[in-house]
Amino acid sequence: MLTFGILSSVFDYLTFGVLLVLLHASMTQFRTGWFVESVVSASVVVLVVRSRRAFYRSKPGKALLIATLIIISVTFILPYTPLAGVFGFIPLPPSFLLIMAAIIILYIISAEFAKRIFYRRATLEWHPPDKFQ
Repeated sequence: MLTFGILSSVFDYLTFGVLLVLLHASMTQFRTGWFVESVVSASVVVLVVRSRRAFYRSKPGKALLIATLIIISVTFILPYTPLAGVFGFIPLPPSFLLIMAAIIILYIISAEFAKRIFYRRATLEWHPPDKFQ
């Protein structure tokens, strides 16, 4: 929880900073951008942390993959539907979407490295090296 919770918080703050400082997002752009980034990144990171193997070498179950793809699709489409107004969302400019995609990719890479470090430490705690070899 500590490892991935801190990592998630770092990327939340990065998203906030990019939206506010770099993109000068309005309130509705901020709300929409943060929603898109947080839902998509959380959905994809589930695929990363579900296995000890690298995410690109470990095939997820069909149901998990389909559910993840549906969630991502709905998340990207929602701001362009009549339901957007209910949530206070607006369509984002392509530049926002590209930057959000870059943040998500960086988050995936970071989660993969954090997972490797996490499992390396966990393995050492359960099987410490013999000091007398």
